Amino acid sequence: MIATYHKYLLDFKRPSGTSRGVLTQKETWFIVLEENDKKGIGECGILRGLSIDDRDDYEEKLKWTCQNIHLGEEQLWYELIEFPSIQSGVEMAFKSLQSENPFVLFPSDFTNSTKSIPINGLVWMGDEQFMKDQIEEKLAQGFHCIKLKIGAIDFQKELDLLRFIRQNFDAKTIEIRVDANGAFSESLALNKLNQLSGYEIHSIEQPIAKNQTDTMSLLCKTTPIPIALDEELIGVFSIEQKETLLQKIKPQYIILKPSFVGGFRGTKQWIELAEKYNIGWWITSALESNIGLNAIAQWTFLQNNSMPQGLGTGALYNNNFDSPLLVSEGQLWYQKDVDWKFDFNNLQ
Repeated sequence: MIATYHKYLLDFKRPSGTSRGVLTQKETWFIVLEENDKKGIGECGILRGLSIDDRDDYEEKLKWTCQNIHLGEEQLWYELIEFPSIQSGVEMAFKSLQSENPFVLFPSDFTNSTKSIPINGLVWMGDEQFMKDQIEEKLAQGFHCIKLKIGAIDFQKELDLLRFIRQNFDAKTIEIRVDANGAFSESLALNKLNQLSGYEIHSIEQPIAKNQTDTMSLLCKTTPIPIALDEELIGVFSIEQKETLLQKIKPQYIILKPSFVGGFRGTKQWIELAEKYNIGWWITSALESNIGLNAIAQWTFLQNNSMPQGLGTGALYNNNFDSPLLVSEGQLWYQKDVDWKFDFNNLQ
């Protein structure tokens, strides 16, 4: 078996704002496996500034992984415990190589085009008009669940945007999720949650920055809005650490990005613990290309979670790979009769 790695820069169609800044480009890496005239591909979806494996030795570890691919998928998963995005890419690549079609990793009613995955529509941060335009666009596209990134503009203006939605659509028609990306201060968080609660919010992701577990635990006890942990899960490697975190904070939900939490194996560990403690969960992409998004979506479908998932990011880029993935009326579909427009040779 031969393994190679390849860097690829994804260009956003329009600058996309978060509380950590504006994104114009997304770096990603692919692992390609070759054996017996077959090829498989996996995506290492690192997000600089957020992934725990955003380290100076990242490329060096990718090189090591390819040189040691003979160790096999399972042993490599343990060897790469501090590099969850590479764990994820290796899992995908092996599954892709073993599959009859390198892009159908988990055959199901989803890949047969008979069932779809409900997803949320993502509204990026920006000025008030930009965010309002995005909201109207998502509603016109038929989304029944929208996720707003908040914490970048004046909080009162963000409340005005929520008021705009609720004046036109009740909570039964449109589910609203908000993501603060840790932007609220400890002292003001509960006050802001109380203000948000007037707009029938489904949940808020990561209201305060990670590693403030005492405060987060208290917030989860007193919040008027269900809290979902996201960044809090990054860098929590062992099952024991994961269980301790959930037992202490007791969140209402956790949000799982396979590229951030150790691929499908790591995600499954979190799911099993969440269900043990009656904590809700859903899965989102980490701005991967359609290669990674495709694998994550196929695996997510098999988890039988009926909640809207965060898998609608395929249309963000100018230079993504054309794929059978299609977003329609708030659902992600796999069009089995549409071919991938992907050439392994273009990664060289």
